[in-house]
Amino acid sequence: MTPNTGALRLLSDLERTVLGQETVLRQLLVVLLAKGHALVEGVPGTGKTLAVRALASGLGLDFGRVQFTPDLMPTDLVGVSVLEGSSFTYRSGPVFTDLLLADEINRAPPKTQAALLEAMGERQVTVDGETRGLPEPFTVFATQNPVEYEGTYPLPEAQLDRFLMKVVVQCPPEEAERTILDRYLDGFRADDEATYATGAALGRGELSKMRTDVEGVHVDERIRRYVTDIVRATREDAAFSLGASPRAGVALFQAARAEAYLAGRDYTTPDDVKSLSFPVLRHRVVLTPEAEVEGRSSDEELASLLGTLEAPK
Repeated sequence: MTPNTGALRLLSDLERTVLGQETVLRQLLVVLLAKGHALVEGVPGTGKTLAVRALASGLGLDFGRVQFTPDLMPTDLVGVSVLEGSSFTYRSGPVFTDLLLADEINRAPPKTQAALLEAMGERQVTVDGETRGLPEPFTVFATQNPVEYEGTYPLPEAQLDRFLMKVVVQCPPEEAERTILDRYLDGFRADDEATYATGAALGRGELSKMRTDVEGVHVDERIRRYVTDIVRATREDAAFSLGASPRAGVALFQAARAEAYLAGRDYTTPDDVKSLSFPVLRHRVVLTPEAEVEGRSSDEELASLLGTLEAPK
């Protein structure tokens, strides 16, 4: 399999639009190709919203943004039936879009967060007893701030497990930050898609084809065993009070195939699995209180765990 020229062009366009975030952009594209959802964590101003908007623009998809707040109700998200004359008419909510940016998702109360569970898991919503399907390719990119906890509601494990990846966004390198200012001097604006470096939109048909191609990427039995070994090892590691679920194994399997596809291969490698173990597993494991007191992070413990497992040759 040769690299999909459309996917590579899109990735290149994204990298020229959101500077200094190459790894983040690649992981977001992997999530989309693997038909998953992403939890995007980073301090304000690091380009999280811009990355998702640019991705939607490059693909020609509908983009919706919901600012999650403590007073946001489930009906504000999924829609509501209103009385018009003698009958009720359903008015759809912002969840009916292609790419949904759930901004600061942890600021909404648990009941509103739960409204996303069915949408993310089943790609449908149920309102007043009637189930309505969401458009293809419905994908949630939810953001949260890692340093501000006042007025927030931590996401429950069931919600976290619905995210294929937790993508961590850091501040870009110094040179990229300098170039960002140069771009603004030349007329770039984060709120104006016309200034993005994206070319002609790929379209829904091309995205659908890419997703189909990803499902055709071969995963050798040894690689599948390696995925299972990693996931099961998190449940036995003394540093974790909660290990990853079987759904995590499926997520790592799917993500590895998407990564191989972007690399132009029709087969996965142990490196595909190993590199994506961090974004796929970091939000699915819980450190013990002892590990937290010692200041260790989930990524550090996962790196230590991966070092104890023999990768297939």
